[in-house]
Amino acid sequence: MSLLELTPSGLYCPQADVFIDPWKPVDRAVITHAHADHARWGMKHYLAHHHSEQVMRLRLGQDINLETLEYSEPIHINGVQISLHPAGHIPGSAQVRLEFQGKVTVVSGDYKVEDDGLSTAFEPVKCHEFVSECTFGMPIYKWQGQQQIFKEINQWWKTNAKQGRNSVLFAYSLGKAQRVINHLDTAIGAIFAHGAIWNTNQALIANGVPVMDIPKVTQELPKSAFKGAMIIAPPAAMGSPWMKKFAPYRTGVCSGWMNVRGARRRRAVDTGFVLSDHADWPGLIQAIKATEAEKVYLTHGSTAIFERYLVETFGIEAVSLNTLFEGDNANFTEE
Repeated sequence: MSLLELTPSGLYCPQADVFIDPWKPVDRAVITHAHADHARWGMKHYLAHHHSEQVMRLRLGQDINLETLEYSEPIHINGVQISLHPAGHIPGSAQVRLEFQGKVTVVSGDYKVEDDGLSTAFEPVKCHEFVSECTFGMPIYKWQGQQQIFKEINQWWKTNAKQGRNSVLFAYSLGKAQRVINHLDTAIGAIFAHGAIWNTNQALIANGVPVMDIPKVTQELPKSAFKGAMIIAPPAAMGSPWMKKFAPYRTGVCSGWMNVRGARRRRAVDTGFVLSDHADWPGLIQAIKATEAEKVYLTHGSTAIFERYLVETFGIEAVSLNTLFEGDNANFTEE
């Protein structure tokens, strides 16, 4: 007997009468993380990790009915034990573990297996059923270690500064932006944040997440303040009038999709850095094998390809689920 069923409102655990990351308003929602395709407005009651609290209130409203847990802290609802475990995706991201009458199901949300130094590192949770994303579930997706990527980012910034150009780097405002900020070399120059990123930083800092506190870009700042600087902005700022104050500048973007030939050109940026907060192909396999799950449900991404691989290579029963989770979107939406 499965502990989950897919309904028009999302993944549902009937025994506990709770939904995990529902996409329609419900009475009780367990939220894996605060990205917009997982944490939506309109739930009567939310349950999430402590580090997600302030950013969820920032995005969904200060008055939402939100209960928070620490990792591995169990609660019981109608005989179902529910606990949250590190997913390593962004600060506060969690896998949801459900246990009932000896059956264990884990919903991973989004995850990555590389420790980014900011999010609590991914921890595999043994289970009978595992719900896994596969945003980058194709063999072409294999990430370099993040230290190499950050070395490239800092060198790009340093070169731009020497050439008298400012650097504008696009990264999602929750998770990736803070990861990048914490790995920038402050000896190169000043670092500034777009307002959306600065607001997110303040919410995370208020929750005890060790994000570097950098100044916000404001109208009052003179153009000279940005000389040789690094400006971190969300993808929505690409090509907007807001960019004019930084000229002359070079642009870069951080995304797993930069692994695909032509992605940088299609996004009209100067440089692309292959940096994702999702597991690559080897990471997905590593995570799934570590769970020892007998059955795996796959959401968003290349589900058919990855499903076939798991069945044929490991003999794991794999099933694709048609969900509304977007993941690291190729169109560079907010999340």
